[in-house]
Amino acid sequence: MRVSVIVPLYDKARFVKRALDSILAQTYADFELLVVDDGSTDGGDTIAESYTDRRLRLLRQANAGPGAARNRGIAEARGELVAFLDADDAWQPEYLAHNLAFLDRCGGEVAAVTSGYIEYPAGVSRESLWRARGIREGVHRISPATPVSLLVSMLAYMSPWSTVARTAVVRKWGGFFSRDRCLYAEDAFLWLKVLLNETVAFHMQPLACFHAEASGLSKNLAGARPVEPFLLYPDEIEAVCPLRLAGLLADFLATRAFKTACVLGYWGQWRRAVQLRQRFAVPGAWRLPYYFPSLVAGTPVGALLGAAWRAVSTMRTG
Repeated sequence: MRVSVIVPLYDKARFVKRALDSILAQTYADFELLVVDDGSTDGGDTIAESYTDRRLRLLRQANAGPGAARNRGIAEARGELVAFLDADDAWQPEYLAHNLAFLDRCGGEVAAVTSGYIEYPAGVSRESLWRARGIREGVHRISPATPVSLLVSMLAYMSPWSTVARTAVVRKWGGFFSRDRCLYAEDAFLWLKVLLNETVAFHMQPLACFHAEASGLSKNLAGARPVEPFLLYPDEIEAVCPLRLAGLLADFLATRAFKTACVLGYWGQWRRAVQLRQRFAVPGAWRLPYYFPSLVAGTPVGALLGAAWRAVSTMRTG
């Protein structure tokens, strides 16, 4: 088969049938389906096990997080290409057919193709949003002249559930971040390495179905999300970054650090915000996005403003 489809599964019994049905209904049929049960406790693995389609294989492991589950699938994959779908999302019937045709048209040097998506429960395409952020149809390779804001958008666009990649490339760059049962931005750790070193393609047609209402990370939080792995272990990204892109990567990490510092400050963690800003300071940092708000976030004033805003928001929604 040409494609290995990998579905990490952890406590998504309510949604996994929708995901698996959408895969098995693909108009392109030359694939294997690897469902990696990451220690589910709600019976989702039993639902996956009930399928009789011979293309589906159920792999079980102790709970280790989505990165580790995808990496297990990558290790077992027999396809030239790997595609990923989260157990609470779905694909349009022609997702694989259109993306593979697009990848073939782009040429063998292209490492991955990422398509557009429809966001639910609203049921609307997010193409206009990504075009406004600079994402364009076609083949892309970043250069020292790439604006840092565009690199931020490119990385954000490359969601696992809308990306088909060459298996050899994913293995070459180490797969998904999997330490400490990481639940946030484990995919960005991989895709950032890919963007720094490979050519990718973006397909704007909305072929994936992202169900925000089913995603735990998309819901309102009672605190700051964890710091992204590429900010916790930047040396591992820097080690594989081509020298000509070192300046762009430094600006990218600073930009993301400033944004994360804003979030930390909002939740009262202003001392951590200061540490993050200092760790990724670069010459001319004032020109980067989020620089000035992160200055405020790294003070007690930022924490007070965050608390006041949360109080007002609670009153409005209460």
